[in-house]
Amino acid sequence: MGPKKKANKPTAENRRKLVTSIDPKSPISEQYRTIRTNIQFSAVDDDVQVIMVTSAGPMEGKSTTAGNLAVVFAQQEKKVLLVDADLRKPTMHYTFNQTNTFGLTTVLAGQVPMNEAVNPTDVFNLSVLTSGPIPPNPAELMGSKSMNRFLKEAKESYDIIIFDTPPILAVTDAQVLANLCDGSVLVVYSGKTEMEEAAKAKELLTSAKGKLLGAVLNHKKLESSDYYYYYGK
Repeated sequence: MGPKKKANKPTAENRRKLVTSIDPKSPISEQYRTIRTNIQFSAVDDDVQVIMVTSAGPMEGKSTTAGNLAVVFAQQEKKVLLVDADLRKPTMHYTFNQTNTFGLTTVLAGQVPMNEAVNPTDVFNLSVLTSGPIPPNPAELMGSKSMNRFLKEAKESYDIIIFDTPPILAVTDAQVLANLCDGSVLVVYSGKTEMEEAAKAKELLTSAKGKLLGAVLNHKKLESSDYYYYYGK
């Protein structure tokens, strides 16, 4: 028997609400579905199975974007695995009300097999692999042979794999992981992310031989007070 994760209740402050799950007919949810469609059409000749979501800096909405994208792919009857690869400041265990005793780090360390560390969520077809205990060497784990083995196994079991990674300007983790993924999505926070920061983030992804699928403009308010998400290169 594998390790069981009984969720401790996260605080209201920490728990992130995913609009695509709680209000799938909302305008914001429709924008996420548009982003999903654009991702699928961004590489017509190549399958996009493994997607990395990052941002230039912290608190720009990358984890919320990763979570909502995972939900809308699952709603398309895809079998989806959402991986919390932010080994600096993980949050997905809060979002999905799970403990974080076992996760990506324990799988990569060979302590538990992937199928025992992955947990289902309340969203049909969506499973989550939390970060696991925070390691002393996150970037090394991202580029390890264990990560390659994990990806191979995950790709055999899931239609879509989405990685939530740390901000790319802060640490090298996302750069290391970028070229192992089929494409990356860069989240930009309207009114907060500087143009120079966004350009530098794109440059780092490109230099790491990662494929930038596009960018999401997050938290852009229109007159209707709805959020607006733009997707494109």
